[in-house]
Amino acid sequence: MNQTSDFAEVLEVASEAGHILLENGAEISRVEDIMGRISTHYGVDSGNFFVLSNGIFTTGHANKVTKSGGQASTYANVEFIPIRAIQLSKVVAVNRLSYDIAAGKMTLDEAHARLDAIRSAPAKPVWEQILGSGFGAAGFCAVFGGGWSECAAALVVGLLLYAFVLGISSRYLSNIVSGICNALVATLLCIFSWRIGFGASLANIIIGAIMPLIPGVPFVNGVRDLANSDYLAGFTRLTDAMLGFFCIAVGVSLAFVFDGSLHGGVINLSGMTVSPQTASMLCQVFAAFVGTAAFALLFGVDREHYIPAGVIGAIGWALYLILVRHAGATPVIATLASSTLVCVLSRGAAIPFRSPAQVFLLCGIFPLVPGAGIFWFTYYLTGSQFELSSQSGWMAIKIAIAIVLGIILAMELPQRLFSHHHRTH
Repeated sequence: MNQTSDFAEVLEVASEAGHILLENGAEISRVEDIMGRISTHYGVDSGNFFVLSNGIFTTGHANKVTKSGGQASTYANVEFIPIRAIQLSKVVAVNRLSYDIAAGKMTLDEAHARLDAIRSAPAKPVWEQILGSGFGAAGFCAVFGGGWSECAAALVVGLLLYAFVLGISSRYLSNIVSGICNALVATLLCIFSWRIGFGASLANIIIGAIMPLIPGVPFVNGVRDLANSDYLAGFTRLTDAMLGFFCIAVGVSLAFVFDGSLHGGVINLSGMTVSPQTASMLCQVFAAFVGTAAFALLFGVDREHYIPAGVIGAIGWALYLILVRHAGATPVIATLASSTLVCVLSRGAAIPFRSPAQVFLLCGIFPLVPGAGIFWFTYYLTGSQFELSSQSGWMAIKIAIAIVLGIILAMELPQRLFSHHHRTH
């Protein structure tokens, strides 16, 4: 421990670490834990950190560290942290840095320099994010029943959608307007593709295309915050996730209304179809792997984690299919079991890869997200088929609750089952 560290600088470094973590998708408990680990190592045992979903309050008083000339013996800082694009690679980097600090491998100045480098690290290249959206849309189109032509159409729409997201909506539009416009553009592109004969099942194309828009990060983090008794942050993030789902529903609905005004009525869809081309277990597991790995790219995960994240997502989806197809389980029960397994596998993968379990959980849970239920709820509601809409919406809610319960159950397992050392979870 550096006994001559400056008191205020220690808390500034801790706050900087917390800022990077929070704006890039870390859960509240991790932010507080890492800030405390850094400040304690450098001698500030009395630091207090109050972390919200978009802000950090840091206070403390000098104890084992020195004060510079004329400096007060107390410290207080409040930071507003806006929600930005998620880059989980930065969460991993700060997490690893905190353990290096705790092991005494760097001075305070070196830690400050490392944090500056992490914060200024560029995002994934634009072309790579666009490819991630395209392959993610295609993979999940197959997962939710699309055939090869629908997957190809979803691939193209996914590419064009993220070009729009990166070039226009994320730069010039507010979060709510951006969410609605993204879903509107994606659905209109899908309808256009279907009308020119590129893809036979419009529903499957749309379901795949809107998957990159699903607010999985605030949803999963909200669940984890609630599991850690961070109720205020948990409900705030879940509210943000619900708002994201609402924006998708509005955008999809507006697209159908607009198309209906041009063609004399809302397109008549007969319900969910499953193509025999991609229905085999092998195709389904491979599609889940591709979709999950692609979403790992969208979330800014390090390249070394693409494959393990994809494998975890594929295993979770394989269990779901086995339970539904061969064990007679309902979708809700299968989702509960599969989400529990995904969370357990994510916690297990965190140890050898020296990364938070969140990196794998956020990506691996996506095959289980009720994207199809959200679409059918919106479609039936747009067509005034209220009974079918309520059935689809209620099923989507039950599946979402099953995911919540699965994650909470897996998080309750003691850490010693995954490692003898309490390092990451």
